Amino acid sequence: MSKLKVFLSIFLLLSFIALTQSLYVVSETQRAVLLRFGEIVRFDVPPGLHFKLPIINTVRKFDARILTLDAAPQRYLTSEKKALIVDSFVKWRIKEVSKYFTTTGGDEERLKRLLAQRVDTGLRNEFGVRTVKEVVSGERDELMNQLASQLDRIAQDELGVEVIDLRVKKIDLPAQVSDSVYNRMRTERERLARELRAQGNEVAAVIRARADKSKTVILADAYREAEETKGDGDATATATYASAYSKDPEFYDFTRSLKAYQATFENKSDILLIDPDSDFFKYLDKSEPN
Repeated sequence: MSKLKVFLSIFLLLSFIALTQSLYVVSETQRAVLLRFGEIVRFDVPPGLHFKLPIINTVRKFDARILTLDAAPQRYLTSEKKALIVDSFVKWRIKEVSKYFTTTGGDEERLKRLLAQRVDTGLRNEFGVRTVKEVVSGERDELMNQLASQLDRIAQDELGVEVIDLRVKKIDLPAQVSDSVYNRMRTERERLARELRAQGNEVAAVIRARADKSKTVILADAYREAEETKGDGDATATATYASAYSKDPEFYDFTRSLKAYQATFENKSDILLIDPDSDFFKYLDKSEPN
């Protein structure tokens, strides 16, 4: 009885292994081919659960999503024989699984090398018949669309993949040419900067001259107005004094003498030698008791 259980357990285990080796799943993001001793017997297995014969059949699965080939920057010559360093990328996906597998053996890296060669050839041919201005201007989009269509036909016929898009990320000049261009641009900008500074200095000199002139005129007008105002004030004061003096000359003399006495005798330490009969003391001499 125990031997029967052992044989039954072994049978069930072998059956389970055979079943797991016979079933396979293809996801929605995959494409697959079914092989029999290395020969394709089913070219494009749809997504889902499928059956195969263990050992006899094998399954190769490939990514069916849109993938990116980021090509290394390459040097191309334009129709003007000017060198450009072009950095591009390609969006692609598997179109015919059987042709893709037959051409590349299912090796994605090999496919990328083959596709990069065709991209390089296409870009070299297209850049070679165009000028620098054409490849960097608005015509570049038209060029890329045209080249993507051509590359798509070639890739489908030869490699079994579909080219979704081809774009140029960057176009640079070679290092030695870039240095020359940058130096020329720097020289031109420095010349323009010197011209702008010279124009600015000229305008600044004109503005300063006008400001200095305006300052001189304003100060002269202010001084003239101040002198006129001062003269008018002196004249008014003189007229006022004259009018007051004419009304009572004796009182005017008296008040002036008092002011003179106050100013003279303000400091007690001063000593004055004055003739007592002089006009300076006339109001002191004429003082009479009440």
